[in-house]
Amino acid sequence: MIAFTIGYEGTTLDAFLAALERAGVRRVIDVRQLPLSRRPGFSKSSLAAALAERGIGYIHLKALGTPKPGRDAAKKGDRRTLEAVYAGQLELPEAQAAAARMRDLIAEMPSALLCFERDPCVCHRTLLLEAEGEGVEVVDLFADPISPV
Repeated sequence: MIAFTIGYEGTTLDAFLAALERAGVRRVIDVRQLPLSRRPGFSKSSLAAALAERGIGYIHLKALGTPKPGRDAAKKGDRRTLEAVYAGQLELPEAQAAAARMRDLIAEMPSALLCFERDPCVCHRTLLLEAEGEGVEVVDLFADPISPV
C-alpha cells in the first residue's frame, strides 16, 4: 500500500494538479487543521473544486492537522516542539478515529496527504505517517516550483 504526500509551498495550482496526475493520485486527503491559504486555489472549497474538475476526490481530516502551537514551532524551525505537540494531538480520540479513516482511504485508492510545506522532512505529514502508517510505503511528490520572473 502506498501513501503519497505533497505540499503546495512555492508552486502553482496547475503545477500541483499536474504532479498529482503524473503520480496517478485519485484522492487528496487534506491534513491541515485550517484548510485555508493565501496562495490562490489552495483553500478548501476552491481546491476541492479544482480537484473535482480533474477527477480527483478531496477529503479534509481536520483532527490530523497540527494545533497552533505546533504550527508556530514549525515556522520557527523548532522541530522538537512540533513533534511533542503533534504527538499529543495524535493521542486524542478524534485524531485516532481520523487516522483509522486515513488508512482506509489510502487502502481504497491512490491518495496523497496534503499540507503546506514543500519539504516533507519539516512537515507534520511525515510525523503522521511515521506514527499511523504502519505497513505503508511513503512516496513524497513535488510539484514544480514557481519560476523566478
